[in-house]
Amino acid sequence: MVTTFPSAAASSPEPSPTWVESMGGPLIVVPASALTRWHGCTQSGMAAGSGDVLDDYDRACEVEGLAGVIAVGDEGAQGLVLADEPASSFYLPEHQAFVRWLGANSEADLIAAAYAVLADPATSWEECGIWETDGPAVLLDSVTAGADLSIEYPNGTDIPEQAPVSLPPGRWKVRAVYASPNEDTSVGVIQLQPQQSS
Repeated sequence: MVTTFPSAAASSPEPSPTWVESMGGPLIVVPASALTRWHGCTQSGMAAGSGDVLDDYDRACEVEGLAGVIAVGDEGAQGLVLADEPASSFYLPEHQAFVRWLGANSEADLIAAAYAVLADPATSWEECGIWETDGPAVLLDSVTAGADLSIEYPNGTDIPEQAPVSLPPGRWKVRAVYASPNEDTSVGVIQLQPQQSS
């Protein structure tokens, strides 16, 4: 199921963003070209399976900090893990940023807080590495295998939550922050900034 929240104003021309929720673990952004190489949680994994080898979901869960980069498959693709906590998140394309719902009275309040964080030169960002992608990607729950994104759940009505992430190919500096611009709203922001070639 794709989660959307009602728009704050009915007359707003902006569509409600596509939110992705987690079943309890981190979210991940995987290049669309590498989705079939992301295997998620498997029976041979350690977190939910009976094995003793780290599966993709286990590796995503090991990422420390607010975000981090891990390998997807063995052909050089990389995934961007939105780590720390399983907060509902969406992609804000005009700022190449992921917005995470940590606490707010409404979607409008949360989005306003994200814009305030992005506009504030005093925001104290945490550097989270360099992520490389060959183009558009998909935001999904790291427990889900990329090959299963189009397969309905056993109830026959929903498919795994996912959201498109429109990006040109490139190397991106990842920076993240959790902030509370006011006492009623806490937001996480993970922003991608173009990394200049050396």
